[in-house]
This record gives sequence, structure tokens and C-alpha cells, in this order.
Amino acid sequence: MTTKTVLDRGRQAAPQLYELLRQKIISLELTPGTVLSRADLAVAFDVSQTPVREALLKLAEEKLVDVFPQASTRVSLIDAAFARETHFLRRALELEIVRELALSHEPQLISSLKALMLEQKLARNNGNFTDFTDADMGFHRMLYQAVHKESLWHLVHSRSGHIDRLRRLHLPVVGKQDRILGDHDRVLDAIERHDPDGAQQALRDHLSGTLEYMGQIQADHPQLFKAE
Repeated sequence: MTTKTVLDRGRQAAPQLYELLRQKIISLELTPGTVLSRADLAVAFDVSQTPVREALLKLAEEKLVDVFPQASTRVSLIDAAFARETHFLRRALELEIVRELALSHEPQLISSLKALMLEQKLARNNGNFTDFTDADMGFHRMLYQAVHKESLWHLVHSRSGHIDRLRRLHLPVVGKQDRILGDHDRVLDAIERHDPDGAQQALRDHLSGTLEYMGQIQADHPQLFKAE
């Protein structure tokens, strides 16, 4: 990473570095096992090593990098067990969220979710995986916001790096993006019809997608995974 990236000088550098590096890790632009040099990152982002260190420490808290004192910092290998644990947490939370929304929701929520789905469809049509993933995350985050539980979204997000990388590996598979969009349609339709059981079943089906294929994903990319 030698090409300089210009940061917004009106904002603190460390949070920007964290966001940029996290996005590169989740998108697999920085693949598991990649060595991250503080000196090289400081040059690439035209900052001192202090904000680089802060950003890497936050990524380490999220288990997205492994810091070896006096040695190196590397992008962590994907931890399938941690991904399953995070999936369990997210499913438990979102099943209750969609139930609550189906029982009582603001009409504006439906319009906002439909707008995000249009963004997702456009990203799919353009073959833009990053925009597709951003809209997907936006859809789910809006569910948490609608029940005034955004702090729980931040909790899930802080643990989601490993399962998000699994999804990124799975996303190019033929039909995967269409399935995600179809699942979102079903969740949204059940919420709009005030059908809590239907909303929960659609959400359960939606979140099971990538885990169903975890074994195959690991078999296809064994070098990216932590040994279990």
C-alpha cells in the first residue's frame, strides 16, 4: 500500500483510517494473512504512525487484525467459529426486531426500506459488490434504528467482520444476490402486512444463507481460514 490516500483533514485521522482499513479487509482487498506495516500505512495515508496504531488497535479489538508485539501486524484469518457465534447473536436480535416491527411500524419505514432495496438492485445490475453490500447493511441497520436499538446494531457490527468476509466470498456465486433481494422482499412484505410469524420466518431463512455454504466456502478457500 504505497499510493497515498487523502484523508479529510477536518476529521480525526484514526477513525478514518479504521473505517478505510476495515472496508478493505471486509471487501477482501486486504486478504487474510496480509502483513500491515505501520510505516507503510503512515506513508500511504500521509499521517504519523500514531493514528495508524490507534486504528490497528481498534481493528484488533474486532479480531480483524492480529498484532504480534515486536514482530508484525497481519489481517486475521477468517474464524469460522467466531462467525457462527456472531450469527447466533444477530439472528436472536433480528428475529425479535422484525416481530416488533410487524406488530407496529411507521409507514415511512416501509418507504425507506424499499428505497434501500432499489439501491441494492441497481448495485446488482451494475455488478458493484461494494455498493450492494453497503445497501444490504443499510437495510438491516434501519431495522435496528426503527425500534430504537441502534446501540445493538453497533454491537453486532463490531463482531461481524468474520461473517461479513464469508458473505463477501459467497456473494459472487450465481443467484446469491437475487436470493438476498428476494429475502429482503419477503421480510418487508411480512412487516407491511403485520405478519410477525411470516417476518420471522423470512428473516430466519435470509440469515441462514451463507452458513449453509460455509463448508464449501472453506473448501474453496482453505488458505483464508483459521484452523478449527
